[in-house]
Amino acid sequence: MTKIINGALINAAAIVIGGAIGLLFKGKIPQNISGAITRVLGLCVLVIGISSAVDGDMMLLVVSLLLGVLVGEIIDIDKRMNNLGLYLQNKLNPKGAESKFAEGFVTTSLLFCVGAMAVVGSIESGLANDYSTVVTKSILDSVASMVFASYLGFGVLFSAVPVLLYQGSIEIFAGYLQNVLTSSMVTQISAVGGVMIMALGVNMTLDAKIKVANLLPGLLFAVAYYWLVLYR
Repeated sequence: MTKIINGALINAAAIVIGGAIGLLFKGKIPQNISGAITRVLGLCVLVIGISSAVDGDMMLLVVSLLLGVLVGEIIDIDKRMNNLGLYLQNKLNPKGAESKFAEGFVTTSLLFCVGAMAVVGSIESGLANDYSTVVTKSILDSVASMVFASYLGFGVLFSAVPVLLYQGSIEIFAGYLQNVLTSSMVTQISAVGGVMIMALGVNMTLDAKIKVANLLPGLLFAVAYYWLVLYR
C-alpha cells in the first residue's frame, strides 16, 4: 500500500518541509511588507486560476459552479472546514491559539488539492511509478507553503493531510480511474478548479469573503455535465 501512495507521501512531505521553513520567518517580517507580499501572492494565485479556467467550456463552468455553490451553501462546507481547523487549533494550543490557523489550513488545502497536477500526477505515479509530475507539483507546493506559513502560521502544515488523503486515494484507484478521468475531462474539472483558485486569489488580494470551499461540489457537477452533455 505504501508503495502505491509514494507520490502523495512525497507531496505531503514537501508541504511540511516548506511550511516548517516558512514558520522560521513568521513574526519577523514587518506587517506592511507582509501585507504587500500577501496581495502579490494573491495576484499570482489569481493568474494561476485564470490559466486553468480559460480552457473550460463556458456553459459547463456556469452550470457546475451555480449548482455547486447551491449545494455547498446548503451543506456549508466552508464552515465545516473552518470548524475542523479551529478544532485542530484549539487542540494544539488551547490557551491561545494563533487566529490564522484555520485560514491557513483551509486556504492551502484547497490550493494544493484543486488542480490538474494533483489528479494527473497521482494517476501517473499510481499506474507507472512515474513521479515527474508529482515532483514538479511538490516543488511548487513547498515554495507556496513556505510563503503561506510565514504569515498564516502552523495551519499550513496540516494541509499536507488532505493532500495525502486526496492524492493517495487517486493513486490507489488509478487503475480504475484512468479510463474515467480522460484528459478532456481533467481539463474541464481543472477549469472549474481554476475558478476556485481565482476566488482564493481574490480573497487574498482584496480581503474578500468568498466561501471557496462551498464551491467544491461544482467539481462533481462538472463530471456529470461532461458525461451528459460534452462526452461523445
